[in-house]
Amino acid sequence: MKCIRILVLILCACFVSAAWSQQPGSKCINDWSGFHRTNMRRWNPCEKVLNVHNVGNLTSKWSFGTFDRVVSSPAVANGVVYVGSNYGDVYALNAKTGAPLWSYTTGFSVYSSPAVANGVVYVGSNPGDVYALNAKTGALLWSYHTGSFVHSSPAVANGVVYVASQDDNVYALDASTGALLWSYSTGSLIDSSPAVASGVVYVGSWDHNVYALNAKTGALLWSYKTGWLIDSSPAVANGVVYVGSLDNNVYALNAKTGAPLWSYTTGGEVWSSPAIANGVLYVGSYDDNLYALNAKTGALLWSYDTLGPVDSSSAVANGVVYIGSPDNLYALNAKTGAPLWAYTTNGYVESSPAVADGVVYVGSDDGKVYAFGLKKGSK
Repeated sequence: MKCIRILVLILCACFVSAAWSQQPGSKCINDWSGFHRTNMRRWNPCEKVLNVHNVGNLTSKWSFGTFDRVVSSPAVANGVVYVGSNYGDVYALNAKTGAPLWSYTTGFSVYSSPAVANGVVYVGSNPGDVYALNAKTGALLWSYHTGSFVHSSPAVANGVVYVASQDDNVYALDASTGALLWSYSTGSLIDSSPAVASGVVYVGSWDHNVYALNAKTGALLWSYKTGWLIDSSPAVANGVVYVGSLDNNVYALNAKTGAPLWSYTTGGEVWSSPAIANGVLYVGSYDDNLYALNAKTGALLWSYDTLGPVDSSSAVANGVVYIGSPDNLYALNAKTGAPLWAYTTNGYVESSPAVADGVVYVGSDDGKVYAFGLKKGSK
């Protein structure tokens, strides 16, 4: 009888698992549709091609010249790479070949990283516009003018575009029309990119605070004051908000209350935005290191010297963490920090990498967008 019960339980579990895998929306989509990716963690759990065993075989697949620095971080969706350039253009590139599909000229530098949702590309520009472009054609659908530079990268959730501006405001815009739904002023400029999770918008400000705002109304839920400016963009995982500060610290805060859970002091300013995967936080510092911290406790697991200040934010996929630094893009073992691969560009890598379908994409201050994939025959 006991064996029969166990068999029934196993069969039920298999049925539930199979049924769940067939639920609408349960398919793992191997895209990188925005700065935070859809899980607000800069982690791609769907990547199965690149791993710790083969990433050392990465080679340049293509590069695309944009005539000026590429600080913007690539977004990848439906076989297309979207990225901005300081030359003032937003580009759509064939993800396999790098061939340009279209470009849209804003006329001003594009530091903001695109977000792609429902066939639309959303991106900010100097001196203060947010654009919505048709993802297939690049045609302008709408634009919204803020009062100053938009270095912040948009986040899209439930038909709303959330983005910040150096005019001190966080904006919520209707994704279809660009109509203003609400704005919230922090009293100081904002370069941080909003993270949206469980009906709350999290963002950092140069007034030293991390803010939690009601996503529907913009009402303040809580704020937490750090020791200096916050340029880093929050990551959200398992009820915790993680963010870096120019006071040299990384903070973990209770997502509901803002109560501090732990902080970790690096040897330099933290401009980099955290990535979270498998219970580990990855973040770069101006002390030249990439850190891996226990996400629950803040305990140091390992650090890696990148030989220069780190502006770039990590991307994590299938046991590998990718990070840019002065002139280099690195791939490291996510568990140990051991170096697995590196590529030297001709410019500072401030752009943050994106990983999708076995390819790593990143911009560089040498004016190029790069794509790296496995050599033919590599597995």
